[in-house]
Amino acid sequence: MKAFREILSWVIPILVGLLIAVGIRTYWFTMVKVDGSSMEPNLTSNERVFVFRTDKIETSKIHRGSVIVFDAYGEDPSATENKDYVKRVIGMPGDTVSAVDGVIKVNGKAVDQDYISESEQKATNTINDVGNWQSLAQLGNRQGWEGDKTIKVPAGKYFVLGDHRSVSNDSRYWGFVDDDKVLGVVKVPFWGSETKRDNINTAWKSYFE
Repeated sequence: MKAFREILSWVIPILVGLLIAVGIRTYWFTMVKVDGSSMEPNLTSNERVFVFRTDKIETSKIHRGSVIVFDAYGEDPSATENKDYVKRVIGMPGDTVSAVDGVIKVNGKAVDQDYISESEQKATNTINDVGNWQSLAQLGNRQGWEGDKTIKVPAGKYFVLGDHRSVSNDSRYWGFVDDDKVLGVVKVPFWGSETKRDNINTAWKSYFE
């Protein structure tokens, strides 16, 4: 009996710890494997990152410059089933967004894009004949968005781009992401490189030039 109690004395704490860990993972955050190259060089395919649920904790609040995971089904017409996309928030609800020769302006202020190369900045407009746009409505009409084609980002929606602009399938081509589709905010774990942590976790803190 004594031996049994001794076993319980270390088994129970382990079980409790596991239950707490599972609870935190289920309700506060999860881990997601990046699929594809649309966020290179800051996130690479098959890289695992934390995703903090936006409806659970304050640290997961979405900002301009935040990197988010969302379900593209119903947003991107080419997504015929539930599929997670990882992109960077460029425009928040109520924002205007323009892009000319790779210079992105939100509400008339230039965005600091030091997290990607100058060639990728320019690819914002040059790739696939996207062209320059002075307003989101102009972009939406040119690209044939199925949804809203408004001057400002609609309430409850986001305008998102991949960091690897020359290959990313993003809001330029199909429009806005609904808040209900967002799983959470991406954070590179502590074992990731300092550059990646800066460009993914905290770039939102210095969003404008």
